[in-house]
Amino acid sequence: MASNGGGRGILQVGCLTIIILLIPIVGHIVTTIMILADDISAAEKLLWLVVTWVFWPIGPFLYLLLGHHTSHIVGSRAD
Repeated sequence: MASNGGGRGILQVGCLTIIILLIPIVGHIVTTIMILADDISAAEKLLWLVVTWVFWPIGPFLYLLLGHHTSHIVGSRAD
């Protein structure tokens, strides 16, 4: 009988599972830090945090597209 390397298969599935779970969680943590550091009111921060964490598949993307103010990152010049 041929061995299918069962121990290696379990390791691969375990690593893939960790990656699939870890990447979105890290993304949400980074987005949360960005929201808290952004120059918006406390009510807006709370709203964006709720949107980001409740609507987990699209919340961070919505914040990056609609809510994040890039003027302090890029640097706005008043010429």
